Amino acid sequence: MTLTEFNRLLAAKRKELDHLMRHTLPVKVGAMAKAHYQDNIRERQGFLNGGLHKWQKTKRQMSGGKSAASNYGALQSSRMHLYSSLKYVPSAYRVKVSNDLKYAPVHNWGGTVQPTVTPKMRKWAWAKHYEEAGADKKKDTPWKRLALTKKSKLNIRIPQRQFLGESRELNEQIQQKMDSEVRNILNKEE
Repeated sequence: MTLTEFNRLLAAKRKELDHLMRHTLPVKVGAMAKAHYQDNIRERQGFLNGGLHKWQKTKRQMSGGKSAASNYGALQSSRMHLYSSLKYVPSAYRVKVSNDLKYAPVHNWGGTVQPTVTPKMRKWAWAKHYEEAGADKKKDTPWKRLALTKKSKLNIRIPQRQFLGESRELNEQIQQKMDSEVRNILNKEE
């Protein structure tokens, strides 16, 4: 191989590597990250970062199976809206993985929400109370307390249930993928 041929080969490899880093890898890494974070919600019920950090159980999960909703995990529902709203946007040399739902940050980092108690909410609470109380209408239920509260705003603390963020395991997978892709380009015969 002459010096001219070597320089031509080197330029071709550099161009392939640039295309890999600029276009191909951001898409592949974004898909890997999205799958990893969706597994946090669907399969792991916790955040994987140097070990699994399980989420605190919700009240509906601890209700003992009284409703269909108690069968779902902490950040799950029948519609799986939080799960399906995870997205990634690849761009040159990078990818952004996010969830744009209004309530995603409070689940990811924890916090306090302050919903307004409306007449419609009170009516719904009464309906839930009658459904749960059955024949004993005087039975004390959380729904009855909500319907009768004098408060116009509630303070509800949401514990942290991180599903999105820096993860050692994901970083290792990404590094392995990058190494593999780079090796494929460098080892490919021209």
